[in-house]
Amino acid sequence: MSRYRQNVLELMEQTLSGLPRFERALDFGSGDGWFAHAVSERGWAREVVPVDVQRRERVLVEPMLYDGRTLPFADRAFPLVYSIDVLHHAPDPLGTLEEVLRCTGEYFLLKDHTYRSQAGYLTLCLLDELGNRRFAVPSRYRYQREWDWIPVLARAGFALQKFIHPAACERGVLRVFNTFQFIGLWKRVSADAGAR
Repeated sequence: MSRYRQNVLELMEQTLSGLPRFERALDFGSGDGWFAHAVSERGWAREVVPVDVQRRERVLVEPMLYDGRTLPFADRAFPLVYSIDVLHHAPDPLGTLEEVLRCTGEYFLLKDHTYRSQAGYLTLCLLDELGNRRFAVPSRYRYQREWDWIPVLARAGFALQKFIHPAACERGVLRVFNTFQFIGLWKRVSADAGAR
């Protein structure tokens, strides 16, 4: 277990604190299943469904694979959906976000990156390559600039409940990179928005 993952898990716990146990949760972009396992172990959801576009060589929890376009779930199938450092790997992050929100019944937790300058963008590109190349995960460099993903959530009927930025994902000398990190929790507040 990496210290980074443990720090993100602590941020998830802060963000989800006060909420009841969920019947089902969707781990969007589950990777090796570490977060799916951790969420299940902590009892935050009775059932955690991990989904991804590819299977890693070693997995802790076996993912359900999908085509990268349409998730094989009904509208609002999961009371909780979370995505940890995944959305920027999608070919179309905004379209993917809309599809993920379609499957979200009540709460959506998003941990990802943001940048404000060209230097920040290039830093994220470098960090992404260093963090993902060994797992054969493509770095597409489609990071959120400032907060341009947030209007998609509002249009889909979600209101921000909690937000942490910069998020303390790194400690020690690496904490200078926390300015690129955020985690937020949104709740569906509109009954009709985003329904198909």
